[in-house]
Amino acid sequence: MSDLFAPTMKSPPLLSLDEAIERLLQKAKPLAGVMSVSTFDADGCILAQDLASDLQVPAFDNSAMDGYALRTADLNLNQGMLKVGQRILAGHAPTTLQPGEVARIFTGAPVPLGADAVVMQEDVVVVDDLHVSFKTLPVTGQCIRRKGEDIEKNTVLLSKGTRLGPVSLGLAASIGLANLKVMSPPKVALFSTGDELIMPGEVAPHLLPPGAIFNSNRFFLRSLLERCGCWVSDLGNVPDDPEKTLLALAGAAMDHDLILTSGGVSVGEADFVKPAVQSLGELQLWSLSIKPGKPFAYGYINNQADPSKRAHFIGLPGNPVSSLVTFLMLVRPFVLSLQDCTDLFVRPVKIRADFAWPKADKRREFLRVKFNDKGGLDLFPNQSSGVLTSAVWGDGLVDNFPGTTVSPGDMVNFLSFTDLMS
Repeated sequence: MSDLFAPTMKSPPLLSLDEAIERLLQKAKPLAGVMSVSTFDADGCILAQDLASDLQVPAFDNSAMDGYALRTADLNLNQGMLKVGQRILAGHAPTTLQPGEVARIFTGAPVPLGADAVVMQEDVVVVDDLHVSFKTLPVTGQCIRRKGEDIEKNTVLLSKGTRLGPVSLGLAASIGLANLKVMSPPKVALFSTGDELIMPGEVAPHLLPPGAIFNSNRFFLRSLLERCGCWVSDLGNVPDDPEKTLLALAGAAMDHDLILTSGGVSVGEADFVKPAVQSLGELQLWSLSIKPGKPFAYGYINNQADPSKRAHFIGLPGNPVSSLVTFLMLVRPFVLSLQDCTDLFVRPVKIRADFAWPKADKRREFLRVKFNDKGGLDLFPNQSSGVLTSAVWGDGLVDNFPGTTVSPGDMVNFLSFTDLMS
């Protein structure tokens, strides 16, 4: 074996999560690409420019109810009936409301000139086909949605760097935008390492060889990357072989912005990713003071065909929960930052712990928890980094700082899986 791949047992000091995030984001310079996509297809994309409205919304005063439009000055409860002068449907232009008349109007239809209120149909008595009377005296302006009350012309509705979602896409459509300028997605090469890994479908579960395990990490990592707006090249599994590891990393660096691996970044004799990265580029971060997730690496790999280019490299631990947690805490904000996203982090909320965690750890811990019927959090009984069922069972993570114990009734920092995986 080459000296390059000779194991080293000396580990650097563990880096705090906050320091690691700060240093990662310093490296995550936004990529230059911008593209136009259909508003229908822009869910999860990052806006590349501010969106300002060229019109007011609503564009005209319109009725908030099915009912009758009238002049409040015309209505005197002692007078009895008023004549129905016109019928106004949504999408149709009304005529001016004549004195002493009302207009039958439907939700979203333009309010006719001269009307200053709409009375909902439940408060109206239909006397005959041409006349109605009113149960209550209306107030000026009631049940009318005013022009521009939602959006004023030239207002910036969504800022550059906004991550688009269902409601913001509807907002963009409401001002007539069929296409949006968004940041080009990062190109990410994903692969796993380890001789023990077998893909589901290659063998039946009952025929799994001794020492082998099915590869779960590739499935959730690929899904999480795509949810963060990345284009993913799934490069499969690389065996525990130094030369094949070098070839895989060098090839991936040719046409990707980021290479993401799981496994092989610890200090074992068969962990070849770390020395391969050092051979092809530089390793700048290694080992975090978090639990689960200590084996974590960041660096870059040079493009062998073009020395002016290089790909980011992130190596995640092989244990599935460690890989999941380090992705959510570090990779997610990193790839969003590559897209110039302005909202990188999920904000914790304070929730009551209905469990005890009596032994404090030197590292920052992420505990898998679930809401109970009383609105508190229960703890999964096995917090091992290999127990992926804990993350399926759980609703999220408790972010427990170093040296901190938890007693029932304590308010803890809760991070929702729904938010972290969106």
